[in-house]
Amino acid sequence: MRLRSLGVALAATAALLTLPTTQPTAAAADTLLSQGRTATASSTENAGTAAALSVDGNAGTRWSSAATDAQWLQVDLGATATVSQVVLQWETAYGKDYRLQISADGSTWTDLRTVTGGDGGTDTHAVSGQGRYVRMQGVQRATAWGYSLWEFQVFGTSGGTGPAACDTANAAQGKPASASSTENAGTPASAAFDGDAGTRWSSQAADPQWVRVDLGSVRELCGIDLNWEAAHAKDFQIQASADGQTWNTLRSVADATGGTARYDVSGSGRYVRIHGTTRATPYGYSLWEVAVHTGTGGTPPIEGGGDLGPNVIVVDPNTANLQQKFDQVFAQQESNQFGSQRYQFLLKPGTYNGINAQLGFYTSISGLGLNPDDTQINGDITVDAGWFNGNATQNFWRSAENLAIRPVNGTDRWAVAQAAPFRRIHVQGGLNLAPNGYGWASGGYIADSKIDGTVGPYSQQQWYTRDSSVGGWTNGVWNMTFTGVQGAPTTNFDTGPYTTLDTTPVSREKPFLYLDGSEYKVFVPAKRTNARGVSWPANAGGTSLPLSQFYVVKPGATAATINAALAQGLHLLFTPGVYHLDRAIEVNRADTVVLGLGLATLVPDGGVDAMHVADVDGVRLAGFLIDAGAVRSDALLRIGPAGSSADHAANPTTMQDVFVRIGGAGPGLATDSVVVNSDDVVIDHTWIWRADHGEGVGWETNRADYGLRVNGDDVLATGLFVEHFNKYDVVWNGERGRTIFFQNEKAYDVPNAAAVTHDGIVGYAAYKVADTVNQHEAWGLGSYCNFTSDSSIVQHHGFQVPVKPGVKLHSLQVISLGGKGQYAHVVNDTGAPTSGSDTIPSKITQFP
Repeated sequence: MRLRSLGVALAATAALLTLPTTQPTAAAADTLLSQGRTATASSTENAGTAAALSVDGNAGTRWSSAATDAQWLQVDLGATATVSQVVLQWETAYGKDYRLQISADGSTWTDLRTVTGGDGGTDTHAVSGQGRYVRMQGVQRATAWGYSLWEFQVFGTSGGTGPAACDTANAAQGKPASASSTENAGTPASAAFDGDAGTRWSSQAADPQWVRVDLGSVRELCGIDLNWEAAHAKDFQIQASADGQTWNTLRSVADATGGTARYDVSGSGRYVRIHGTTRATPYGYSLWEVAVHTGTGGTPPIEGGGDLGPNVIVVDPNTANLQQKFDQVFAQQESNQFGSQRYQFLLKPGTYNGINAQLGFYTSISGLGLNPDDTQINGDITVDAGWFNGNATQNFWRSAENLAIRPVNGTDRWAVAQAAPFRRIHVQGGLNLAPNGYGWASGGYIADSKIDGTVGPYSQQQWYTRDSSVGGWTNGVWNMTFTGVQGAPTTNFDTGPYTTLDTTPVSREKPFLYLDGSEYKVFVPAKRTNARGVSWPANAGGTSLPLSQFYVVKPGATAATINAALAQGLHLLFTPGVYHLDRAIEVNRADTVVLGLGLATLVPDGGVDAMHVADVDGVRLAGFLIDAGAVRSDALLRIGPAGSSADHAANPTTMQDVFVRIGGAGPGLATDSVVVNSDDVVIDHTWIWRADHGEGVGWETNRADYGLRVNGDDVLATGLFVEHFNKYDVVWNGERGRTIFFQNEKAYDVPNAAAVTHDGIVGYAAYKVADTVNQHEAWGLGSYCNFTSDSSIVQHHGFQVPVKPGVKLHSLQVISLGGKGQYAHVVNDTGAPTSGSDTIPSKITQFP
């Protein structure tokens, strides 16, 4: 947990003392268009200051941003409107300079007014313009904190594409309902939405109480009918929400007299709630019926579900020419390292005979059963390196998941390098991790898998295996790390390559798509603590989400539409493709799933970030690639805004098989690649790579200073691959961080020692724990140098940590690859130097 300083606390107290007590009014002809509408922002300070709180009509709630200047807040009015006035009710942290802007599409913006030298308080601006979206674009803050608005109000008149009429039908009838309480089994929440005026919902006799209905999708709301029983509400609010968590007040009612009443409202939401605050009688709240009326025009909601697009190939055991389908994709993708094509094979449950699915770049294969053994391949899933003359060190970006393999000759070949996860697989035989001919290989990752026979790494330089079982493990080269693996070899790092922990401290398997009958669903596995062995077939504690709750994203989708779907309460399923973004994807809702198929790739254009995740519980990010754009991004992926402090230990955000690339497919630039500000995040298998080959590669051409920066506390990384950054590859500032397995190469293209000399030290450490950190622990760490531009460079060390009782490193090594540069030490000033060209590790079993 982090606490704000006393100064911030005093500022917050002062803000409470200056709360606005009245709502500014516009001209008589103007209507308040923004209240209850969908609001989004460039960032949020924390989960309690969401964008929606600036348009909820409550002057005691607010939006606040991260503490940087270029932040914005925007509201979607739901339809084109003529805007005449904008009112901003600032908290103490106000904007000194800002612009008010309007847009028809949420992409191209026109300035309505430019404000300089603002003094906070309430700013009322007469404006003139037409559009659907209105934005406050911050230019300069007045304080050291972010921007903070109690209310952001837009006035004007609707026009053009707004709702044509209020439908007389009851959109809530028969829809799922819930309540804060019920008086007894005969007065359930559903009785208020069954269309029967003789049945009712009633609550317990306490304040406050609520009843709500799920309309199934976000709808334009225009009217609410209430039919109260004698036990009615004196004071209550009519509220709406896109996600069932953040609520906007559409109407506040005081001194109500019960009976039957109609309330006109303006707003949108999927969920509608009647929230009683004061009862009129000693009994609870009781409603015979609630009717919800929706607009018949306007912009329709974004629909969930649908087909999976042209690059998802769904097959069953009877699919004609199935081997030919695999072969055709492989012929295109075998050496297509930086191409734009993406493919996902989905295999329906059943038995497939005589299949050899060879996987090239950006090709994934997954079974559609709930368990791996539901999809049986009597054949092979093969990755080899014939395309690269038997060298497997560039076999990146492919995956296999959730199926069983009975290899033809008894052993399956999976000769991969980074970013090639092997998850939830039952190999009914052995597994060979080396290419044909035993050429070089530089992988890799296995999780939640059962290999009945022996795993033979042979030429594999390093590997991490988690929560699995193996029949045996034959050898290793430099760094073979195991946690929670039944049958794993015993630790022997002093003389060999093995580091073994009996269990994994915290793990949660990656979400995956499966078929429940004929319906697609996404299974979201539960968190496990001190796990050992596979999670299946029990799948204990996991939940299933129907595809109808996902926006199925297809190539051509815009960031505005993606964000609108998220604001509407949908999860995201990215189908295979490349997605160019003109703004960051904003994941603000707890427990949101963002799942990619076929290495779906996000490319931020124009210097925006690719994705921001709010400081909320349980977000799942899985199965996609972020490719840096040609204009520098501040951070390609940010989990939690700066200063995040909420406790997520019970339900952490997870980042799994999320890969980041800077350069290779073309010039790419970023200051930070991944920044983790939230506490308790689990990073489970990532490769964060500044390219050393491909297009757009050069010391400044694809410059990226930092790979991973961890500011949150209690963050765990299992399977961390980070390579080639201009400065530190990993910087860890949070307390109680843990890393299990780290693979690193320093940047090949350092022009000379002077380019990386800082604080009297030659070279930035691959893994740096900040001097302020008191507790940190890591196992199975390797850093390698290959200074091809200047082989005379001697890097001072691979690892830099404070020497404190709570900071411990186990099984760490540095290696000079063929004598192209050297390390003087392993960690700090400790450890023997590398020397010569023999590629012999310099090791430390434990530090200090």
